[in-house]
Amino acid sequence: MRIKKITEVIGLKVYTDSGDYFGEVEEANLHENKVDGWRIKVSGGITSLIGGARGVIIPHQFVRAISDIFIINKAALPSPDASIEEIPEDLL
Repeated sequence: MRIKKITEVIGLKVYTDSGDYFGEVEEANLHENKVDGWRIKVSGGITSLIGGARGVIIPHQFVRAISDIFIINKAALPSPDASIEEIPEDLL
C-alpha cells in the first residue's frame, strides 16, 4: 500500500461511490496531526443538491478511496432538506 502525501491529494477530482462527479479537493483539515476532514470545491450538478454552496467539508470517515481520484461515500452528501453550512467565500 502506497501512502500519499496531502500535497499529492490536493486538486484530485472527487467522485461519489455511485460514480457522480462531485468536485475537487482543495484542502485537508487536520486535528492533532491527523486528517479530520477534506474541503471540497463543489462543481457540476451537485451544487443544486447542496443549496448552491460552493464548497463543503467532508469528514474523513466518508472517504472510500484515494488514488488517481478521490472517492467519497454518497452518505456524506447532505440531504436536500438539511441545513447547509457554507464555506465563506474568502476561504475558497
